[in-house]
Amino acid sequence: MNSAGREFGAHPPLQGEGRERSERGGVASLQETPPRPDASLARGIDPPGEGIEYAAEPDPGIRYRRVLIARLAVVASVLAIWQAVVSFGLVDSFWISSPKLVAEELWSEIASGALFYDIFITVSEALIAFVISSVLGIAAGLLLARSPFWDDVLAPLVLALNSLPRIALAPLIILWFGIGMTAKVVTAFTLVFFILLVNTLGGAKNVDNDILTIARLMGASERDILWKVTLPSALPWIFAGLNLGLTYSLLGVIVAEILSSNHGLGSVIQSSAATFNTAGVFAGLVTLAIVAWLFSVLMRYVEARLLRWKPSLTSA
Repeated sequence: MNSAGREFGAHPPLQGEGRERSERGGVASLQETPPRPDASLARGIDPPGEGIEYAAEPDPGIRYRRVLIARLAVVASVLAIWQAVVSFGLVDSFWISSPKLVAEELWSEIASGALFYDIFITVSEALIAFVISSVLGIAAGLLLARSPFWDDVLAPLVLALNSLPRIALAPLIILWFGIGMTAKVVTAFTLVFFILLVNTLGGAKNVDNDILTIARLMGASERDILWKVTLPSALPWIFAGLNLGLTYSLLGVIVAEILSSNHGLGSVIQSSAATFNTAGVFAGLVTLAIVAWLFSVLMRYVEARLLRWKPSLTSA
């Protein structure tokens, strides 16, 4: 072999280099060759990054069952401790009643049918107030978002009215509207309207300016921007207000019923408290909590149906 061959052929080609050197007429040349297989594959070893088992995400159904079991365990523990405190005489049942007495009171109200009628009255008043205040609150929020001048003018007035304690306004509302359904609806309206107004206004103000600019460049009218840009962008804010407003609508009605009413869950709580029937008070509170929870579940279902593009939240 000549000197050129010794110079270029003395050293073996590097592994995986993809090129090999050969001699043609004493002149070294480079020839394209396919890359050599990795030695780890020949030995049956998985290349880096392969063969690694990643933990699978937990099944949503399994997680929901675990959460449900944990919730039931917490409630059962609280009820057991409550009953034990009363049964062992640590606290007299006159002050805090007991789960057994509350269950007996609930069964008595259900058997008589009076509880269902009271629930119907309270839910009807709360839903009427919720629908009216939600529609007007959302409309007012969108209008103020489109008019920065009037937003600046009315902002201090809205803040002042929203800061008024509703429990102080309730006697005036009863004086003006009587003790019928109208007074309960108006009391709840004063709570829910401002919640929806503030949330809608905040959502409409936080629309991405780039999206608004692109929409205008594409020839969108102000009406198109309102219905196709501003409102969809503000929907998460609006639904946050609706979730809160539905609960506050129920609470506003309860406050008005406690002050002056012969029917409804608020009346049940007030009459039981007036006669020192602690079990009756707790029975009314338990019923109210169940109704509020059902309201929350209903609102979350509607939100999940309308906002499918939004990441899901933890269910109630």
